[in-house]
Amino acid sequence: MKAVKNIPLAGPVLNGNEKKYVMDCIDTGWISSNGKYVTAFEQNFAKYCGVKHALSCANGTVALHLPLLAYGVGQGDEIIVPTFTYIATANAVTYCGATPVLVDCEPDTWNMNPKLIEEKITDKTKGIIVVHLYGHPVDMDPIMEIARKYNLFVIEDAAEAHGAEYKGKVVGSIGDVGTFSFFGNKIISTGEGGMITTNNEDLAARMRLLRGQGMDPERRYWFNVVGYNYRMTNMQAAIGLGQLENIEWHLEKRKNVANAYIRELSEYKDLFTIQTEMPWAKHSYWMVSILLTDKIKSSRDEIMMLLGNDGIETRPLFYPMHQMPPYYEESTYPSADLISARGFNIPTNAVLSESDITYICERLVYHCEKNT
Repeated sequence: MKAVKNIPLAGPVLNGNEKKYVMDCIDTGWISSNGKYVTAFEQNFAKYCGVKHALSCANGTVALHLPLLAYGVGQGDEIIVPTFTYIATANAVTYCGATPVLVDCEPDTWNMNPKLIEEKITDKTKGIIVVHLYGHPVDMDPIMEIARKYNLFVIEDAAEAHGAEYKGKVVGSIGDVGTFSFFGNKIISTGEGGMITTNNEDLAARMRLLRGQGMDPERRYWFNVVGYNYRMTNMQAAIGLGQLENIEWHLEKRKNVANAYIRELSEYKDLFTIQTEMPWAKHSYWMVSILLTDKIKSSRDEIMMLLGNDGIETRPLFYPMHQMPPYYEESTYPSADLISARGFNIPTNAVLSESDITYICERLVYHCEKNT
């Protein structure tokens, strides 16, 4: 069947001061990792999240690696992470020589299940990384309680959740550290880039040191430690600042897209469900995600292929860590296995038209009904 439309899954919307700020970088020659836009982006992002410190960096994976380094995580240590996440969460732990210890997810939010954490804690456990998956915040209160009980740090991987809120608090301000990604398909983007948020002044200073090759801030070209070149460029920050100025617009548009999907698909819960938004949460809808019920006889991949033939781009949900060679375990994680096998993302672009959403819903329902 020939596609009659071409609807991408996601993409950046650069409709603010991004071009103006980038051209200023070019005109003034400030295109590398120093410049006023780096400072402005960091300061404004910290203010948006309600924290004291925000540190820009090269990407979202680096944003995870730096706080682990700053906490001194190393060989023999264990860090608790969800099995249902993008692989960068576990990889950052492995970069430090530590071991990611996997926890299954909740069946409704798809986030790390707080009830399963304590059984994974050992005397080697140093911290917990939670992931606000696809824009829905994790249930943080019980996790913070566990962390304080066992003297563990908590890192919020908010790569997918800019602007999401947990009980009125913006994610990235609840744990000890928050980390964000600004990859091209994220809610706001710098092409590549990341940000770290924290209220811990000593930790922020340590991460700044490590981010800039370990150069002593008081003695130029003197290095007391082995550091990393993990900095963001002024041009990336210029794009990020332009995006951040419009973040409420981006969030509102995505919420409208998600509400349209929920409205049009609400009567078909026997065929599929959408990731649950809990009463205490503000979902930022990086992606609207569909979970097929067992009434659908075709596989998830077959339904995605049929939608692709209609010109609708989709993407499978993440493979759980325990299924992949670097972190393979024979242990079962039933919720993550089920959700990963039957779930996929549908287009969640901020500029999707109502007619596009209607078309996507019509084709999704059609293919699911034909395959029951």
